[in-house]
Amino acid sequence: MGNTPSEQPPCSSEGSLVTTTTVSALKRVRLLGLITLLAGAMLLVAGTATTLLVRDQLASENIIVHDDSPMFAGNVVDGPIDAFLQAEVIRGHALDASGGLTYSELDREDPVRETLQTASFLRASLLTSVISFGVAALVAGLGVLFILIGFALRSVGALAHEAEVSTDRRPVTDKVPVNA
Repeated sequence: MGNTPSEQPPCSSEGSLVTTTTVSALKRVRLLGLITLLAGAMLLVAGTATTLLVRDQLASENIIVHDDSPMFAGNVVDGPIDAFLQAEVIRGHALDASGGLTYSELDREDPVRETLQTASFLRASLLTSVISFGVAALVAGLGVLFILIGFALRSVGALAHEAEVSTDRRPVTDKVPVNA
């Protein structure tokens, strides 16, 4: 009992076979593209929200970039460059106060040690915000990349599906029974 021509899978005049596996694979590519798009959008939103949150928190502290800063003196610290510059100014002032010694190099009984400890904590906080801005920018950038990859996957899946469908619609003239 062989297959009759009407039982054969669709076949084009070029001999390409459209199967449910192919259509299923194309649907999976498009689904993967959609998932990648959504993940990218979430990353972009998360990175942007983190940047805005850190910026608002820094600005709410009303830290002003010191006059000793090479740039942005008098500006409110609300971004990564301002925060880094202010951290460097604090470092310079702390080293001036200690005669060039760091916190760990000072004698435990030195009264300047407390000033350096405070300076160290302030610098660490400012530099943490600089790192937060960098991580947020990385996450947002990855979000954009994921969005682009998602669009590409969906486009490839759609184009391949259109090619398969258009191949399937061609008149079938060369079907050969399996038992021939």
